[in-house]
Amino acid sequence: MSLPFPLTPEPDIGASETGRKLFAGPVDFVKGVVALDGLPPADRAEVCFAGRSNVGKSSLINALTGRKTLARTSNTPGRTQEINYFALGAAHYLVDLPGYGFAEAPRAVVARWQALLRDYLAGRATLRRAFVLIDHRHGIKAPDAEIMALLDRAAVTFHTVLTKADKVKAADRARILDGVRTALARHPAAYPELIVTSSETGEGLATLRAEIAALA
Repeated sequence: MSLPFPLTPEPDIGASETGRKLFAGPVDFVKGVVALDGLPPADRAEVCFAGRSNVGKSSLINALTGRKTLARTSNTPGRTQEINYFALGAAHYLVDLPGYGFAEAPRAVVARWQALLRDYLAGRATLRRAFVLIDHRHGIKAPDAEIMALLDRAAVTFHTVLTKADKVKAADRARILDGVRTALARHPAAYPELIVTSSETGEGLATLRAEIAALA
């Protein structure tokens, strides 16, 4: 029997090259948004990265684009406090969402971030797909399940991306992935594949680039 939520197949040569060219081209920071009325014009397809604080979103964006400082990275959870927009060529926006879950910030500030996140996911018509980042070491936790339920309600398809694969022992990978698959089965908006990545080793980056390029 085939596994539910199999790994996304590696792209063929053509798809891999399309993804490579997209991310090797112009990638520019557009703006940081703190309220919905500050969103840029909805004039192109966009994809967003969502994940718990310190899951490695900024590191993954930097690795995908080959630019070490495009997205800000921090060892302090909750440092990213805005919806950060990047223009990926002329046809895409790449959107780095505020980390959800634990954050070293006042409760009122955290609540404001979460409200902005909910409003964005539910109301952005040009959002083609959300990529929900999960720390491969820990699997899906309660805050992840909450954002997935929000995406279910908003009817926004989300593709689960496991980060920090290089930090997981080979003997633990299958067990953790089994738990992720079981959790995803509860979510109708879950895209039926998984991508395993490492910003350190480059694992899965070509696959993720190709998936994003195909959503133009």
